[in-house]
Amino acid sequence: MDALAGLLEGPRARGAFMIRACFDPPWSVRVEDRAPLTVMLVVRGDAWVLPDAGEKTLLRAGDLAIARGPDPYTCADDPGTAPQALILPGGECSYPDGRPLNGSMDLGVRTWGDTLDGGTVVLIGTYLWPGEVSGRLLDALPPLLTLTSDTWDCPLTSLLMEEIVRDEPGQEVVLDRLLDLLVIAALRAWFSRPEAETPAWYRAMADPVVGRVLRLIQDDPAHPWTVAALAAKAGVSRAALARRFGELVGEPPMSYLTAWRLALAADALRDTGDTLEAIARRVGYGSAFALSGAFKRVYGVSPQEHRVRGREDVGGVRA
Repeated sequence: MDALAGLLEGPRARGAFMIRACFDPPWSVRVEDRAPLTVMLVVRGDAWVLPDAGEKTLLRAGDLAIARGPDPYTCADDPGTAPQALILPGGECSYPDGRPLNGSMDLGVRTWGDTLDGGTVVLIGTYLWPGEVSGRLLDALPPLLTLTSDTWDCPLTSLLMEEIVRDEPGQEVVLDRLLDLLVIAALRAWFSRPEAETPAWYRAMADPVVGRVLRLIQDDPAHPWTVAALAAKAGVSRAALARRFGELVGEPPMSYLTAWRLALAADALRDTGDTLEAIARRVGYGSAFALSGAFKRVYGVSPQEHRVRGREDVGGVRA
């Protein structure tokens, strides 16, 4: 597995909140949904994205922005336009004073705003629940990243415009997968920029010694790795590997191995019905008991609690 594949394998939307937003100026929407990740793709017109902390950004047709939660932000035709609607957790909508919108801005299937012929059209996709996007990916992203139409050409715009307004059996799953593809395509373009601020472990992949060790860990986490064994594979001494790994990645090899194993276990608990014993063996722990202890130390909950919370999130029980 290459570094980018390892980073991008995480996005897996489940019942994502997806809409086509259509507005004529003046318009402004305040977003306080605490979602882990939201994608905004401008199809027509302009839109400002105004984080509470950080610089405001103007998006034009063809531009894309990804906002990393949970911090709130505002989208508007102009930075000075007061919000007319508020987006809350779970995709709930209200007026700024708290009164429910009660569908007053619904314009049809997954279409929302003040007019179907609005001068601004934005496709919006939101991952609603923590766990749908890996923590390693979220940690690698800034609060707001943007791609302009002159630096990338979105391959999915026309397909998304067609599919987002369909009302057919299984359409939710189709849109979930399209959102995942959109995010992966956008992040691949963003990380490929020469000036991209990638995480330390990602940059370390280019190092002939540390990169080999990272690939060994990622490709075979169940192997009983030691620093000595990894150093031997990389052709250096234990001390040299420990020093070089720490300088480039920011943590010792065994700490990285533990974090990788537990991240894989967390995904497996959420995405499969496999027993804890089977997951433990697959990610490199000798028993379910050993995995459970390590998991609770890092995540603060038992593997079973993590699995239950993941199922509740998918079912929409937790906001």
